[in-house]
Amino acid sequence: MAIEVCIVKPGANGELIGQKGEKLTPPAGWAFLPAGDAGVTRKVTSKGAFWRVEIKKGRRTISLGIWAPQSTISQAKQDVQQLRLTDDYKKKQRYASDRREKKQAQYDVEFCGAVEHFLNFHHSYKDLETKLAKAVTLHAIPVGSGTVARTQMIPLEERAVLAVIAWMRHQTTGYDNLKIARVKGERRAVRRSLAQQSGALLANYREGRMMVPELCPLQIAMAAFA
Repeated sequence: MAIEVCIVKPGANGELIGQKGEKLTPPAGWAFLPAGDAGVTRKVTSKGAFWRVEIKKGRRTISLGIWAPQSTISQAKQDVQQLRLTDDYKKKQRYASDRREKKQAQYDVEFCGAVEHFLNFHHSYKDLETKLAKAVTLHAIPVGSGTVARTQMIPLEERAVLAVIAWMRHQTTGYDNLKIARVKGERRAVRRSLAQQSGALLANYREGRMMVPELCPLQIAMAAFA
């Protein structure tokens, strides 16, 4: 059996497909360890042969878990559990948690500031600018949210712009209830059109134009965040 195969992908009916398209069956005595516990996974992969099950999602490669000897997985789980009961491990975890919280709080402030900079409302609408920036930030930056604000691949300023446009699309347009034809490029075209509408709406507040709260989709949406 080709135990040297390391990367496989899921096929139909629980099958595994190798890098050359061949169907594979895990060796006898092997078991599947789902992704989720990085500590156990690292322990298993450091012990020898394993098959990593991966899928492509857009440009990303996502690991679903690994196949490895059942005995190795069981021992790894036991070793990790014992490690996590030690005082030294608990201390390190508390330190790491505090550090993440501080880093997240700092990013909250930086991201909200970038949103405010992009909005750049007229001085008569600064209160609305502040509230909108907080609403966008609250939606965009939670860890695991999967929003553009969580990526490090584009500059902070661009993340802020995209986050505002996304918030406006969902909160001030009928996008969520639109029936978009299943035609290639149609959803992107709809989003582009709605982004232009949102840009025009924001321009009114940058220029300080008189807006009727009861008729403005932005102020109607913001009323829910009061």
